Amino acid sequence: MEANPRESAYDLLRRWRRSKVFADELLDEELSQGRLSPPDRGLVTELFYGWLRQRLALEFLTGQLASHPPRAPVALILQLGLYQIFYLEKIPAHAAVNESVALAKRHASAAEAGFVNAALRRALTEREALSARLAAVRKTEPWTWFSHPRWLFERWRKERGLEAALALCEWDNMPPETYLRTNTLKAAGQPPDLAVERVAFHPLAWKVVRPAEVFRTKSWASGAYYVQDPSTLLAVDALDPQPGEQVLDVCSAPGGKTTYIAAKMQDRGRIVAADSSSSRLRLVGENCRRLGVTIVATIACEGTHLEQCLRGNGFDRVLVDAPCSNTGVLRRRVDLRWRIEEKEIARLAALQGRLLGAAAAFTKPGGVLVYSTCSLEPEENGRVADAFARGHPEFLLETTRSTFPPKDGVDGAFVARFRRRAV
Repeated sequence: MEANPRESAYDLLRRWRRSKVFADELLDEELSQGRLSPPDRGLVTELFYGWLRQRLALEFLTGQLASHPPRAPVALILQLGLYQIFYLEKIPAHAAVNESVALAKRHASAAEAGFVNAALRRALTEREALSARLAAVRKTEPWTWFSHPRWLFERWRKERGLEAALALCEWDNMPPETYLRTNTLKAAGQPPDLAVERVAFHPLAWKVVRPAEVFRTKSWASGAYYVQDPSTLLAVDALDPQPGEQVLDVCSAPGGKTTYIAAKMQDRGRIVAADSSSSRLRLVGENCRRLGVTIVATIACEGTHLEQCLRGNGFDRVLVDAPCSNTGVLRRRVDLRWRIEEKEIARLAALQGRLLGAAAAFTKPGGVLVYSTCSLEPEENGRVADAFARGHPEFLLETTRSTFPPKDGVDGAFVARFRRRAV
């Protein structure tokens, strides 16, 4: 029996609010049940992610239409209807209203369903005036217009200036592109069975024209390509692993960087892929098998306690792709803007410092240690790298590189490369 797409989107949002499960995991679970037609799968995704991207703007519109705040379930139903009216031009107005009212009748009282009906019909009548009021907010409360937490917008404005903060917010609200990395162990050049465009940012990256087709191609099934944002390739390029070397990847799951390391090593040598999550390490194993990587050994180990797992083994190159605030990938992880708290940034920066300190002990003299994040926050990036360099004079900070999404056209990333001085 096919599910109702608006019902599914409503249910997903209620579950997201009640749990700590990430939005992409909830959506994958819903879509995997096979109860939705292809067009309905697209509508569910649009409504679910659309509400998350435009949450504050939709709350503003709700405040314009309701004299008293409605109950949370009723507000959510109303906002799903408003999203269709104000953001989805292809949805007929009558369908947005009628389906929202039907949803309210199933999940709220008759009076509340009547309120949803009246509010949405008023929204249609006053659409131009409401749109103008919302547009005016862009100058007075830009975080509301762009639906970002105020603290995050103010942080970016203080660190980078108003124009950069606005550009970042606008970037985050655009649907992300899908990119492939050529797996040089199995392929050279672009996939023969998928429409792609060359990406100037990196020679191995391709932008997919029709992302829904990726997982139906022989190129994907054969392991010739891996879905990966080009920004994530920078850390491995800085690591510069060579065939025959011993490499440690400290926070390896799900394996995108691990398998790129193996490809650069021509699948010769040894890679130890460590991660604190055994379940996520299984993804590393699955990706290695699909991509034809044979030199990776996985180990479940918390990165700040490597000495309990590795017993003094030294490595030519060590990668610490550290857990971070993920503020460089908010376009790709649409609900993270509502999950992250400002106080977490300091905690994560401290954790990154401990991870680097633990990894340093396993970097051979003359070896390379690379620290990377997908954060835009200076506390997690340059300041962590500088603090590590000050506390570990045996390491030389050789290079740093960062990406700014609106300028570089890829996710935000930071990479620092250290070399341990030879004894």
